[in-house]
Amino acid sequence: MSSLALAVLLLLVLVTLLLAGGVAYIAHRHPALTAPLTAAGMTVALVVACVGLLGAR
Repeated sequence: MSSLALAVLLLLVLVTLLLAGGVAYIAHRHPALTAPLTAAGMTVALVVACVGLLGAR
């Protein structure tokens, strides 16, 4: 892999973790929404699905 591809992959992982942490924090602060781990897992699954769709093009 080129260094650019590795940098983009690292950035994607960091953004995914940031989104999952943000969603887990929001769900933790507002427990009526959903369980924090479920919300974070759904966020990661959504990001992975979107990246998979873009990668398949």
